[in-house]
Amino acid sequence: MEILHTAAELRAWSREQRNRSGNTVGLVPTMGALHAGHASLMRAAREACGAVAVSIFVNPTQFGPNEDFARYPRTFAADCAMAEAEGPDVIFAPSVEELYPAGAATFVEVAGLSGRLDGASRPGHFRGVATVVSKLFLAAEPDKAFFGQKDAAQVAVIRRMTADLRFATEIVVCPTMREADGLAMSSRNVYLSASERAQALTLSRALRRVEKLVADGERRSGALIGAAQEVFAAEPAVRVDYVALVDWATLEPLEVAAPGSLFAVAAYVGATRLIDNAILA
Repeated sequence: MEILHTAAELRAWSREQRNRSGNTVGLVPTMGALHAGHASLMRAAREACGAVAVSIFVNPTQFGPNEDFARYPRTFAADCAMAEAEGPDVIFAPSVEELYPAGAATFVEVAGLSGRLDGASRPGHFRGVATVVSKLFLAAEPDKAFFGQKDAAQVAVIRRMTADLRFATEIVVCPTMREADGLAMSSRNVYLSASERAQALTLSRALRRVEKLVADGERRSGALIGAAQEVFAAEPAVRVDYVALVDWATLEPLEVAAPGSLFAVAAYVGATRLIDNAILA
Protein backbone atom coordinates (compact mmCIF):
# COMPACT_ATOMS: atom_id res chain seq x y z
CA MET A 1 0.00 0.00 0.00
CA GLU A 2 1.45 3.31 -1.13
CA ILE A 3 1.03 6.68 0.60
CA LEU A 4 0.61 9.68 -1.69
CA HIS A 5 0.78 13.30 -0.60
CA THR A 6 -0.01 15.45 -3.64
CA ALA A 7 -2.98 15.78 -5.95
CA ALA A 8 -0.66 15.30 -8.93
CA GLU A 9 0.54 11.95 -7.54
CA LEU A 10 -3.01 10.75 -6.93
CA ARG A 11 -4.16 11.84 -10.39
CA ALA A 12 -1.22 10.09 -12.05
CA TRP A 13 -1.93 6.90 -10.09
CA SER A 14 -5.62 6.99 -10.99
CA ARG A 15 -4.99 7.52 -14.68
CA GLU A 16 -2.44 4.72 -14.76
CA GLN A 17 -4.91 2.35 -13.13
CA ARG A 18 -7.60 3.23 -15.63
CA ASN A 19 -5.55 3.58 -18.81
CA ARG A 20 -2.93 0.86 -18.37
CA SER A 21 -4.73 -1.68 -16.23
CA GLY A 22 -8.33 -1.02 -17.25
CA ASN A 23 -9.39 -0.77 -13.63
CA THR A 24 -12.33 1.17 -12.28
CA VAL A 25 -11.14 3.51 -9.55
CA GLY A 26 -12.90 3.77 -6.18
CA LEU A 27 -12.39 6.53 -3.63
CA VAL A 28 -13.20 6.40 0.08
CA PRO A 29 -12.95 9.93 1.51
CA THR A 30 -12.29 10.05 5.28
CA MET A 31 -11.00 12.37 7.95
CA GLY A 32 -9.07 9.54 9.58
CA ALA A 33 -9.68 8.17 13.08
CA LEU A 34 -10.83 5.11 11.18
CA HIS A 35 -13.26 2.59 12.66
CA ALA A 36 -15.27 -0.39 11.47
CA GLY A 37 -17.65 1.88 9.58
CA HIS A 38 -14.79 3.14 7.43
CA ALA A 39 -13.58 -0.44 7.00
CA SER A 40 -16.98 -1.39 5.58
CA LEU A 41 -16.65 1.40 3.00
CA MET A 42 -13.21 0.12 2.00
CA ARG A 43 -14.57 -3.40 1.60
CA ALA A 44 -17.42 -2.14 -0.55
CA ALA A 45 -14.95 -0.22 -2.69
CA ARG A 46 -12.67 -3.24 -2.98
CA GLU A 47 -15.56 -5.43 -4.12
CA ALA A 48 -16.78 -2.91 -6.71
CA CYS A 49 -13.54 -1.49 -8.10
CA GLY A 50 -10.24 -2.77 -9.42
CA ALA A 51 -8.26 0.00 -7.72
CA VAL A 52 -9.06 1.77 -4.43
CA ALA A 53 -7.78 4.98 -2.85
CA VAL A 54 -8.56 6.11 0.69
CA SER A 55 -8.08 9.76 1.58
CA ILE A 56 -7.17 10.78 5.13
CA PHE A 57 -7.52 14.53 5.60
CA VAL A 58 -8.98 16.54 8.48
CA ASN A 59 -10.58 19.29 6.45
CA PRO A 60 -10.33 22.66 8.22
CA THR A 61 -12.97 24.42 6.13
CA GLN A 62 -15.85 22.27 7.40
CA PHE A 63 -15.26 23.20 11.04
CA GLY A 64 -16.70 26.33 12.62
CA PRO A 65 -14.59 28.64 14.80
CA ASN A 66 -15.79 27.06 18.06
CA GLU A 67 -15.80 23.45 16.87
CA ASP A 68 -13.36 20.60 17.43
CA PHE A 69 -10.88 20.96 14.56
CA ALA A 70 -7.86 21.27 16.89
CA ARG A 71 -8.77 18.22 18.97
CA TYR A 72 -10.31 16.06 16.26
CA PRO A 73 -8.64 12.63 16.68
CA ARG A 74 -5.59 12.17 14.46
CA THR A 75 -4.35 8.58 14.47
CA PHE A 76 -2.50 8.25 11.20
CA ALA A 77 -0.34 5.21 12.05
CA ALA A 78 -3.33 3.24 13.33
CA ASP A 79 -5.38 4.39 10.33
CA CYS A 80 -2.74 3.06 7.93
CA ALA A 81 -2.70 -0.28 9.72
CA MET A 82 -6.48 -0.61 9.52
CA ALA A 83 -6.54 0.45 5.88
CA GLU A 84 -3.82 -2.00 4.94
CA ALA A 85 -5.89 -4.83 6.43
CA GLU A 86 -8.80 -3.89 4.16
CA GLY A 87 -6.74 -3.81 0.98
CA PRO A 88 -6.83 -0.33 -0.62
CA ASP A 89 -4.01 0.34 -3.05
CA VAL A 90 -3.12 3.85 -1.91
CA ILE A 91 -3.72 6.29 0.90
CA PHE A 92 -3.93 9.94 -0.05
CA ALA A 93 -2.71 12.03 2.89
CA PRO A 94 -2.26 15.61 1.72
CA SER A 95 -1.19 18.57 3.81
CA VAL A 96 -3.55 21.49 4.33
CA GLU A 97 -1.28 23.54 2.06
CA GLU A 98 -1.63 20.96 -0.72
CA LEU A 99 -5.42 21.24 -0.87
CA TYR A 100 -5.64 24.88 0.17
CA PRO A 101 -2.60 26.66 -1.27
CA ALA A 102 -1.73 30.12 0.01
CA GLY A 103 -4.21 32.67 -1.26
CA ALA A 104 -6.83 30.10 -2.25
CA ALA A 105 -10.14 31.90 -2.67
CA THR A 106 -12.35 29.34 -4.44
CA PHE A 107 -15.08 27.43 -2.64
CA VAL A 108 -17.97 25.20 -3.73
CA GLU A 109 -21.40 25.74 -2.23
CA VAL A 110 -24.65 23.95 -2.98
CA ALA A 111 -27.25 26.66 -2.48
CA GLY A 112 -30.30 25.69 -0.45
CA LEU A 113 -29.24 22.26 0.71
CA SER A 114 -26.18 23.66 2.46
CA GLY A 115 -28.38 25.54 4.91
CA ARG A 116 -30.54 22.61 6.00
CA LEU A 117 -30.20 20.12 8.88
CA ASP A 118 -26.51 20.15 9.87
CA GLY A 119 -25.99 23.14 7.61
CA ALA A 120 -28.44 25.16 9.70
CA SER A 121 -26.68 24.17 12.92
CA ARG A 122 -23.18 24.53 11.51
CA PRO A 123 -23.08 27.50 9.10
CA GLY A 124 -20.46 26.98 6.40
CA HIS A 125 -20.06 23.28 7.19
CA PHE A 126 -21.42 21.96 3.91
CA ARG A 127 -19.52 24.57 1.92
CA GLY A 128 -16.36 23.09 3.39
CA VAL A 129 -17.54 19.55 2.65
CA ALA A 130 -18.47 20.33 -0.95
CA THR A 131 -15.19 22.15 -1.51
CA VAL A 132 -12.94 19.40 -0.20
CA VAL A 133 -14.88 16.60 -1.91
CA SER A 134 -14.70 18.44 -5.22
CA LYS A 135 -10.93 18.76 -4.74
CA LEU A 136 -10.69 15.03 -4.00
CA PHE A 137 -12.76 14.18 -7.08
CA LEU A 138 -10.56 16.37 -9.26
CA ALA A 139 -7.44 14.72 -7.87
CA ALA A 140 -8.60 11.09 -7.86
CA GLU A 141 -10.97 11.17 -10.86
CA PRO A 142 -12.84 8.23 -9.29
CA ASP A 143 -15.43 6.15 -11.07
CA LYS A 144 -17.16 5.55 -7.73
CA ALA A 145 -16.96 7.28 -4.35
CA PHE A 146 -18.16 5.59 -1.17
CA PHE A 147 -19.93 7.31 1.74
CA GLY A 148 -21.80 6.09 4.82
CA GLN A 149 -25.52 6.58 5.34
CA LYS A 150 -24.87 8.04 8.80
CA ASP A 151 -23.85 11.24 6.99
CA ALA A 152 -27.07 11.28 4.96
CA ALA A 153 -27.38 15.07 4.79
CA GLN A 154 -23.80 15.28 3.57
CA VAL A 155 -24.62 12.64 0.96
CA ALA A 156 -27.53 14.76 -0.30
CA VAL A 157 -25.21 17.75 -0.73
CA ILE A 158 -22.53 15.68 -2.47
CA ARG A 159 -25.03 14.03 -4.80
CA ARG A 160 -26.36 17.42 -5.87
CA MET A 161 -22.86 18.86 -6.27
CA THR A 162 -21.78 15.86 -8.33
CA ALA A 163 -24.78 16.22 -10.63
CA ASP A 164 -24.52 20.00 -10.95
CA LEU A 165 -20.79 20.01 -11.72
CA ARG A 166 -21.08 16.96 -13.98
CA PHE A 167 -18.48 14.92 -12.15
CA ALA A 168 -18.20 11.49 -13.78
CA THR A 169 -18.39 9.81 -10.38
CA GLU A 170 -21.06 7.48 -9.04
CA ILE A 171 -21.94 8.14 -5.41
CA VAL A 172 -22.30 4.84 -3.52
CA VAL A 173 -24.00 4.97 -0.12
CA CYS A 174 -23.29 2.13 2.32
CA PRO A 175 -25.36 1.25 5.41
CA THR A 176 -24.59 2.82 8.77
CA MET A 177 -22.41 0.56 10.88
CA ARG A 178 -23.45 0.27 14.52
CA GLU A 179 -22.05 -0.98 17.79
CA ALA A 180 -23.75 -4.05 19.26
CA ASP A 181 -26.05 -1.82 21.35
CA GLY A 182 -27.12 0.26 18.36
CA LEU A 183 -24.91 3.33 18.64
CA ALA A 184 -23.89 4.57 15.21
CA MET A 185 -20.13 4.33 14.76
CA SER A 186 -18.43 7.72 14.68
CA SER A 187 -14.91 9.01 15.14
CA ARG A 188 -16.35 11.41 17.73
CA ASN A 189 -17.54 8.58 19.97
CA VAL A 190 -14.07 8.59 21.54
CA TYR A 191 -15.00 11.89 23.20
CA LEU A 192 -17.77 10.24 25.25
CA SER A 193 -17.36 9.35 28.91
CA ALA A 194 -18.86 6.09 30.16
CA SER A 195 -22.05 7.81 31.28
CA GLU A 196 -22.29 9.82 28.07
CA ARG A 197 -21.80 6.66 26.05
CA ALA A 198 -24.94 5.25 27.65
CA GLN A 199 -26.84 8.51 27.08
CA ALA A 200 -25.83 8.52 23.40
CA LEU A 201 -28.06 5.49 22.81
CA THR A 202 -31.00 7.88 22.99
CA LEU A 203 -30.44 8.76 19.32
CA SER A 204 -30.80 5.20 18.05
CA ARG A 205 -33.70 4.53 20.46
CA ALA A 206 -35.56 7.51 18.99
CA LEU A 207 -35.03 6.19 15.48
CA ARG A 208 -36.20 2.69 16.39
CA ARG A 209 -39.34 4.19 17.92
CA VAL A 210 -40.07 6.05 14.68
CA GLU A 211 -39.39 3.00 12.52
CA LYS A 212 -41.81 0.97 14.65
CA LEU A 213 -44.53 3.59 14.21
CA VAL A 214 -43.99 3.65 10.45
CA ALA A 215 -44.15 -0.15 10.34
CA ASP A 216 -47.47 0.09 12.21
CA GLY A 217 -48.83 2.50 9.60
CA GLU A 218 -48.12 5.97 11.01
CA ARG A 219 -47.03 8.46 8.35
CA ARG A 220 -47.76 11.92 9.79
CA SER A 221 -44.68 14.03 10.36
CA GLY A 222 -45.98 15.55 13.59
CA ALA A 223 -46.67 12.15 15.13
CA LEU A 224 -43.27 10.76 14.15
CA ILE A 225 -41.33 13.80 15.32
CA GLY A 226 -43.33 13.93 18.53
CA ALA A 227 -42.57 10.30 19.28
CA ALA A 228 -38.85 10.85 18.79
CA GLN A 229 -38.93 13.95 20.97
CA GLU A 230 -40.59 11.93 23.74
CA VAL A 231 -37.65 9.52 23.69
CA PHE A 232 -35.21 12.43 23.97
CA ALA A 233 -37.25 14.01 26.77
CA ALA A 234 -36.73 10.86 28.83
CA GLU A 235 -32.97 11.56 28.80
CA PRO A 236 -32.68 15.23 29.83
CA ALA A 237 -28.87 15.13 29.79
CA VAL A 238 -29.05 14.88 25.99
CA ARG A 239 -29.66 18.24 24.28
CA VAL A 240 -31.53 17.96 20.98
CA ASP A 241 -30.23 19.91 18.00
CA TYR A 242 -32.85 18.78 15.49
CA VAL A 243 -35.43 16.07 14.84
CA ALA A 244 -36.68 16.12 11.25
CA LEU A 245 -38.54 14.21 8.58
CA VAL A 246 -37.25 15.33 5.19
CA ASP A 247 -37.00 14.43 1.54
CA TRP A 248 -33.54 12.87 1.20
CA ALA A 249 -32.81 14.57 -2.12
CA THR A 250 -33.73 18.13 -1.10
CA LEU A 251 -33.61 17.97 2.73
CA GLU A 252 -36.92 19.85 2.68
CA PRO A 253 -39.38 19.02 5.50
CA LEU A 254 -42.17 16.58 4.72
CA GLU A 255 -45.69 16.54 6.13
CA VAL A 256 -46.14 12.84 5.42
CA ALA A 257 -43.53 10.09 5.30
CA ALA A 258 -43.03 8.34 1.99
CA PRO A 259 -40.81 5.39 1.07
CA GLY A 260 -37.23 6.61 1.08
CA SER A 261 -37.90 9.57 3.38
CA LEU A 262 -35.06 10.54 5.70
CA PHE A 263 -35.74 10.76 9.43
CA ALA A 264 -32.73 12.50 10.93
CA VAL A 265 -31.68 13.45 14.44
CA ALA A 266 -28.79 15.39 15.93
CA ALA A 267 -28.07 15.96 19.60
CA TYR A 268 -25.36 17.00 22.03
CA VAL A 269 -24.24 14.39 24.52
CA GLY A 270 -22.11 16.37 26.92
CA ALA A 271 -20.03 18.55 24.61
CA THR A 272 -20.15 16.03 21.75
CA ARG A 273 -22.52 16.52 18.84
CA LEU A 274 -23.76 13.25 17.36
CA ILE A 275 -25.97 12.52 14.35
CA ASP A 276 -27.99 9.53 13.24
CA ASN A 277 -30.80 8.77 10.81
CA ALA A 278 -33.07 6.18 9.28
CA ILE A 279 -34.31 5.77 5.73
CA LEU A 280 -37.98 4.94 6.16
CA ALA A 281 -39.44 1.96 4.35
